[in-house]
Amino acid sequence: MTAQTVRRTLAIALRIAGLPIEWTPRELRHSFVSLMSANGASIELISRLVGHRSTVVTEAVYRHELRPVITEGAEIIGKAFGAKTG
Repeated sequence: MTAQTVRRTLAIALRIAGLPIEWTPRELRHSFVSLMSANGASIELISRLVGHRSTVVTEAVYRHELRPVITEGAEIIGKAFGAKTG
């Protein structure tokens, strides 16, 4: 399939599903990786599913944390200073 055919086919599928047709295959790929990661899938599994040879590209380029990781650090510092966690 050519890139144009993929985009056209995706636009048709999105229209049928009632979703924004502006979405691109690239956006969906990044979303897939991030959602899989946020829901506990191992980086190795995700890498295989998206066809990467190793996890490096999957982690560096595609995986975007959906939840703030800053809270994890804040909880650790809070414990260090005796803050109650709840």
